[in-house]
Parts: sequence; structure tokens; C-alpha cells
Amino acid sequence: MPLSDHEQHILRQIEQELQQDPTFSERVSRTSRHRLTMLIVGLIVGIALIVAGLTVNFWLAFVAFLGVLVIAVMLEAEIRVVGRQKLGSLPINAWIAGAARQSRRPEH
Repeated sequence: MPLSDHEQHILRQIEQELQQDPTFSERVSRTSRHRLTMLIVGLIVGIALIVAGLTVNFWLAFVAFLGVLVIAVMLEAEIRVVGRQKLGSLPINAWIAGAARQSRRPEH
């Protein structure tokens, strides 16, 4: 569904306000990148703990495996946030043009 002229105007205003607030974009991207890096390091350490835990005790390896699963889920969520940020950095015209192209696409 295409946006009305009023909705397009409101979206442009929001985009301009966010561009004028440099602390917002810096704070969001910095936190996300730092957390993403820490989760990747945690995932690697967790995998190393699984391997080391198998030589010591099965239950230690199992607990490390559960920790890796939790970290993997958190990492996936963080990657989605970064993806949304990249998608959100597109100009509003790209969003509108993309929606218009999809509505005109013939169905097979």
C-alpha cells in the first residue's frame, strides 16, 4: 500500500530530525557493534570450553554447550538489529520506491 502525501511528509520530518541528532546514531551503532563483538568472542570461548570440557567431564561440556546456545541466540538478535540499522539508513525515497516496485510486481 503506497503512503499518502501526508505520511511521506511526516516520514521526511522524522528522517531530518534523526539526521540532526548525531549522538543518537553514534550511541546506537557503537553499542550494537561493541555488543556484537563481545558476543562473537563469547561464542568462540564457549566452543573452546566445550572441547576442553569434553576432556574433563561430560556435564561441564554440556553446560558450556547450553551457554553457546544462549550466546548464539543473542548474537542472532544483535545481527538483526545491525541489519535494521543498515536498512534504516536508506533515504526515505528508497523505502517508498521499493514499496511502489513491489506493488507493481506481477504475481506468477
